[in-house]
Amino acid sequence: MGKRVMPLIWDNATWHLSKQVKQWIRNHNRQVKQTGIGVRLIVCKLPVKSPWLNAIEPKWIQAKRAIVEPQHKLNAQELKTRICDYFGCPLLDPLAKKVS
Repeated sequence: MGKRVMPLIWDNATWHLSKQVKQWIRNHNRQVKQTGIGVRLIVCKLPVKSPWLNAIEPKWIQAKRAIVEPQHKLNAQELKTRICDYFGCPLLDPLAKKVS
């Protein structure tokens, strides 16, 4: 589409701030700059504790209340299934698998 940069509007979720994600973005942007193929990613962070700036926040809160059980800690498979059931989406394999 002729775009060279894509802004990512991110909150302060731990996975947004992780070293692994930051390094991936840095490497991706370096590759795009060297090859001229793709778009660079510019991270625009929302201020801390500003849910009114992030329209998805109320939906996350409602989903969390509908999915979790205070008396029972869900395993990963139960959690994935409940999330997909709640949002009406298919349960897909992860894009990347954790390397041991």
